[in-house]
Amino acid sequence: MYVIWHNPRCRKSREALAILKEAKVDFEIREYLKNPPSREELAHVCSLLHKKPIEITRTKQAEFRELGLTKTDSDEKILNALVSTPQLIERALVLKDDEAAALGRPPENIRHLFS
Repeated sequence: MYVIWHNPRCRKSREALAILKEAKVDFEIREYLKNPPSREELAHVCSLLHKKPIEITRTKQAEFRELGLTKTDSDEKILNALVSTPQLIERALVLKDDEAAALGRPPENIRHLFS
């Protein structure tokens, strides 16, 4: 089962959703702004992606600056910011069976999860 962390207002997220539909795979939509992930979920996704929390953070968002964050902040500080301000989470994120993940930037990146 696939799960897409989706923001319907985001074009890239909608494109990733279209790829899932085109692939005819079973998936669930998690609107992460309405149902934010926990710190543990975010840490797990980072481990699946082999990325540091800053690498799944939208650093150009105004909220990033408003929170006083920098790209050199600790993983802990970034994870806490992502929990409290989920709009900073890069999108779209797609998880496969909670064992693999892909960041849909660009959306085509998720295709490798289908093989």
